[in-house]
Amino acid sequence: MAKEKFERNKPHLNVGTIGHVDHGKTTLTAALTKVCADTWGGSARGFDQIDNAPEEKARGITINTSHVEYDSAIRHYAHVDCPGHADYVKNMITGAAQMDGAILVCSAADGPMPQTREHILLSRQVGVPYIVVFLNKADMVDDAELLELVEMEVRDLLNTYDFPGDDTPIVIGSALMALNGQDDNEMGVSAVRKLVETLDSYIPEPERAIDKPFLMPIEDVFSISGRGTVVTGRVERGIVKVQEEVEIVGIKATVKTTCTGVEMFRKLLDEGRAGENVGVLLRGTKREDVERGQVLAKPGHHQAAHQVRVRSVRAVQGRRWSSHPVLQGLPSAVLLPDH
Repeated sequence: MAKEKFERNKPHLNVGTIGHVDHGKTTLTAALTKVCADTWGGSARGFDQIDNAPEEKARGITINTSHVEYDSAIRHYAHVDCPGHADYVKNMITGAAQMDGAILVCSAADGPMPQTREHILLSRQVGVPYIVVFLNKADMVDDAELLELVEMEVRDLLNTYDFPGDDTPIVIGSALMALNGQDDNEMGVSAVRKLVETLDSYIPEPERAIDKPFLMPIEDVFSISGRGTVVTGRVERGIVKVQEEVEIVGIKATVKTTCTGVEMFRKLLDEGRAGENVGVLLRGTKREDVERGQVLAKPGHHQAAHQVRVRSVRAVQGRRWSSHPVLQGLPSAVLLPDH
């Protein structure tokens, strides 16, 4: 069966869900796909289709980032659902680094928790420009004053990490109600629809570096039987076209290959553009020859540096800062643009 071709008829933005474990990020992600599909068209994704790895189903938590798509009235959104568990913070960082804006999910019943704070801090550090808040599980809170208190706590946290907490939009609702098609007191479907409209109005369309040399950090690598190796990631700048030559740069020796296909959400593209999360099919490249952390780039425009001078290195652990040395022999790569 031939694959559907992706139609670029709306501006494209990258968003995602962040927040503490079990506050409802994946439930909200599924609810967003359902409400948007019912309202503006498209396909809904169930909770079990988003957390679909065996370990995720067994433990009932998100471990890896998951990507879904949905349409609003005026935009096409690529949405990454980030893990909230502290053990998988590196996967959260990978997802957040791709976002044009984030949806901070906070349980109205529990209020801000450790990963709520950590995810706001990490969003600031990786450069997430905008945050919209969804106070989830509001159907479990009968006290209006408690809701107001949780909202104030979230705004204070945002202000602490240099986000405009006083002006940040906060939508109150229940993702589970929306996922089940319920809308008591406009906390279900109406709240999720309001969240989408808030994304449309609050997060501006970013300027994409379309005219610069192609560069795409590799987020994941996998093989497709009978077709070859596919690398996935967000195109940081430039354009990659089918049948164009590209280079795999960093960590290992630079290798040239050819892009034989570009897809987004299992739909075919003639080209991948800056800002889009795509899968690129590579000719004659083995799965073991590519790894996460390398980049796909236009030939001759990027190189990896094997020596760097480091003044200080700090790693964040919850609320504490600790210093770690750069160890001799530790593999690393720093990209140097051609300018």
